[in-house]
Amino acid sequence: MARTIAKDHDQKRDRILTAAARVFAHEGFDRASMSMLARECGISKANIYHYYDSKDAILYDILETYLSALRDRVCGIDLTGLDAEARVHCVIREILMAYQGADDEHRVQINGVAMLPIDQQTVLRGYQRDMVVFLGDVLNGAAPEVFEADKAKLRAAVMSVFGMLNWYYMWQSGAGTQAREDYAKLVADLSLKGLRGL
Repeated sequence: MARTIAKDHDQKRDRILTAAARVFAHEGFDRASMSMLARECGISKANIYHYYDSKDAILYDILETYLSALRDRVCGIDLTGLDAEARVHCVIREILMAYQGADDEHRVQINGVAMLPIDQQTVLRGYQRDMVVFLGDVLNGAAPEVFEADKAKLRAAVMSVFGMLNWYYMWQSGAGTQAREDYAKLVADLSLKGLRGL
């Protein structure tokens, strides 16, 4: 007889992923053990093995869950009716708001993707690439005269914007909604108008 899935299966799995992201982010993936993850989750190590057969499987599930949801949120932004500059502001704000509450997952992503097998890296980098392309289209729309003839400059601009957003948690850990909105506006204004536009 096939084993039935418990009613709280998804909640337990989510709890394991959240706890594991916290442990991986603060202890490092290499130093973290299944015993540490079990302690952080408040469950037995055997219970974790019921859901995952290895730390690597947990790492991939953390990153796949986080990045696929992030990609869907960012690339699904409705920009209908917005002019080019408003689109830049909207997308930058939404990216920063999407990061809220996911500092641990974000930290794990920085070094974690490269620790996985190539086929899994390919999936995760695909999610990242989708967001890079989406932001690139939005920035290009705001300054086509700058970027149409120089795609390398467009890529550099996109990665610079992501750089400003991706490291925000380092100096503003736990920043609330208003602080994030203010910073998103600063990044958008800086991107569109330069320092004198601030």
